[in-house]
Amino acid sequence: MTYDRAHWERLWAKTLREHPDKVASRPPNARLIAEVASLRPGRVLDAGCGHGAETLWLAAHGWAVTGVDFSASALAHARSTAEALGPEIAARITWVEADLGAWTPPREHFDLVVCLYVHVAGSVDEMVRRMASAVAPGGALFMVGHRPIDPATGEPTAAAGQVQVSVERAIAALDRSAWELVVAEERPRAIAGTGVDAVIFAKRVT
Repeated sequence: MTYDRAHWERLWAKTLREHPDKVASRPPNARLIAEVASLRPGRVLDAGCGHGAETLWLAAHGWAVTGVDFSASALAHARSTAEALGPEIAARITWVEADLGAWTPPREHFDLVVCLYVHVAGSVDEMVRRMASAVAPGGALFMVGHRPIDPATGEPTAAAGQVQVSVERAIAALDRSAWELVVAEERPRAIAGTGVDAVIFAKRVT
């Protein structure tokens, strides 16, 4: 299977057409909330925002959010949901249709960069460095990747065949003189047999 832009667009269009209620009821990522809820709101990049659950949560909590994804269907759903929540939240969000494999964010612009479960088409190290370049001094980077194999069972997970960020690659990509690693560990998912997540939360110190 090729996890390219056309694949994700077909998947999002099909999912939103057949199961809009399930998409609408998906909560924002619990790992994100646990790590960033205490941060002072500022400018945040949600890189690979999908249907916008995290973007909307961040906007509702006072962040000025740039949500980037290459699925037009997912962005249309996210935009519609934001508008339904009211002009105050919708006004805090800028939606960008772009491919994270090639898109370069503005340098040192955001107080927080979030990148959750993104399939990396090229080098993971390069993706981590590119997302990290968008973090302003004093800001934070939060990334989560779903490991393709469940270490407890040896069975493939929903991320099988994909390349997502790992703890090892994130640590290798970040300059330790410029970054404090607050969290860099694998954490089991809530449902047994669904694998583990690589969770990286780093703060830029210079």
